[in-house]
Formats: sequence, structure tokens, C-alpha cells
Amino acid sequence: MTVSATIAKKLADDEGVVPPKKPAVKGARLAWTRGFIDAVRNPLGAVGAAVLVLVVLSAVLGPVLWPVSYSAQDYTRLMPPSPLNPLGTDELGRDVLSRLIHGAQVSLQVGAVSVSIALVVGLVVGVLAAFYGGMLDLILMRVTDIFFAIPGLVLAILISGLLGPTRTNVMMAIGIVYAPTFARVIRGAALSIINLPYVDAARTLGVSDGRIMLRHVFRNIQGTLIVLCTIYISGAILTEAALSFLGLGTQPPEPSWGSMLKDSMTYMRLSPGLAIFPGVAIMLTILGLNFLGDSLRDTLDPKMRDAH
Repeated sequence: MTVSATIAKKLADDEGVVPPKKPAVKGARLAWTRGFIDAVRNPLGAVGAAVLVLVVLSAVLGPVLWPVSYSAQDYTRLMPPSPLNPLGTDELGRDVLSRLIHGAQVSLQVGAVSVSIALVVGLVVGVLAAFYGGMLDLILMRVTDIFFAIPGLVLAILISGLLGPTRTNVMMAIGIVYAPTFARVIRGAALSIINLPYVDAARTLGVSDGRIMLRHVFRNIQGTLIVLCTIYISGAILTEAALSFLGLGTQPPEPSWGSMLKDSMTYMRLSPGLAIFPGVAIMLTILGLNFLGDSLRDTLDPKMRDAH
């Protein structure tokens, strides 16, 4: 049996002509599980995962454990930490801890939704450009080059200013800003898969383009997508904080970490905690996501894994 015939036979088995003994999906899931466990065993990955779990638990369980309204005001303005207000109060007498907890909810939502938007757009553009090539690839990549020519934060400010300063518009703006980066990375990863022999064999067998993209391209770049999302969620959180600091993000009285930093500027000498607490929250969240993303990259990327 020739090499091409062997490849075709194996592909036919994978496509369902002969049921495989070990499902590929189950094997892929097992590989991801092992990769995540190996990443968490890494000291940096363990620290990143612990920080991320802490932030998520604070956002989910915080309102239950500390059911104080983030917008409730009283006359105890700029109070230091106390049993009634563990992190003190702000310039309007609002509880800083409850506002910090709500800021975590805002940051996680913006990070997850905006990166999801960038992932969907980048996946469609990148896979189509890599799979069909030619004029379609040329047009799509030149469009992404146009977006790359504009600084990301400036483009986010422009989009948020045109659409209006709301959290929904901020998520759309950040998603649009990150989509070209996702498209570029996904296109490169897809090209390395499309040129492999078993993809040519699939085409020879008459497998549809959509099935090839789903079963052979998308499945084999999922590790890259996981790492990409983990790393860029931290960038989305930082961009949202910057936009809120400039008044283009989450609007008062709803708090976000960026708007809390903005409001603290006038009172930093009287109550430095107003700036320290949201600043530390932003720093720890971004560091945790970056540590976890780097560890996942070292684990899921075969080249990086072999280098170690």
C-alpha cells in the first residue's frame, strides 16, 4: 500500500467510513485536560490560575457575602477602612469594597465578551483567507493591515466616541480592535494545517470544505485559540479600564476599576486607598491572566514544550 493510499484510508476512517476505536474528540479533550493540568503545575501557571479563581469568586460570590449597594451614599465621606467598611468609603460615602466587587464583574464581562467577538470575527476571516487564498486572502489581509495602521487604543476611543459611552459599545469597540490580531494569528495557524497531506487527501476523497475546516483545521488550532483568548482577555480588561478612565466606558453611578481610578485623582492625598485598591485589582488580574496564558502556551505548543 502506498503512502497516499495509507493516508486516504486513515482519513476515511476518521470521516466515518470505518468507526475509529478511539474517538478523536475524546482524545483531543484528554490532551487539553492534560495540558491544563501541566500548565497549573507550573509555578507561574499555578499563581495565574489562583489569581483568576480569586477574581472570579469575588465577582460571583462577592455580592452574596457582602450585600452592600455600590451606589448607596451616606455622610461618612473618605472614611478609612473599618469593620463597617473594610476598604473605606469614597468621596460620596459609597462603600469601596462593594464598588470593587462590581468592578470585577464589569471587567470579566467586558474581557470575555469582547474577546469572544474578536475570536468569532478573526476565526472567520483567518480560516477563509488561509483556506481559499488568492484574491480573497489578499483582500482580507489588506483590510486587516488598515486596522493595524491605527493604534489600538486610539481606534477604541474613536469607535466608543462614535457609538456612545456605554459598556456594550466598549465591548464592541475592543472586539473590533482585537479582531485583526486574531485573524492574523489564526490565518498563520490554519496555513500550517491546510498544507498537510491529510487535508489534501480529504479533498481527494471529496470531503466538503466546511467539514475540512471544522474537523481538521479548527480542531487542530484550538490550542492556539485557547492561549490567544487567555492572553487577550487581560488586554481587553486593561483597555476597558483606560476607556472608563477617559469617561468613554462604564458610566456612573455604576463603577468600574478604571472609573474608580479617575474619581480618586482629586482625593489621592486624603484617601490614597481609593487609587490603590482598584489599581492593585487591575494589576493582579492582568498578571494572573498573563501568567496562565504563558504557561498554557508552553504546555499546548509542541515547539515550546520540546524546547523545555
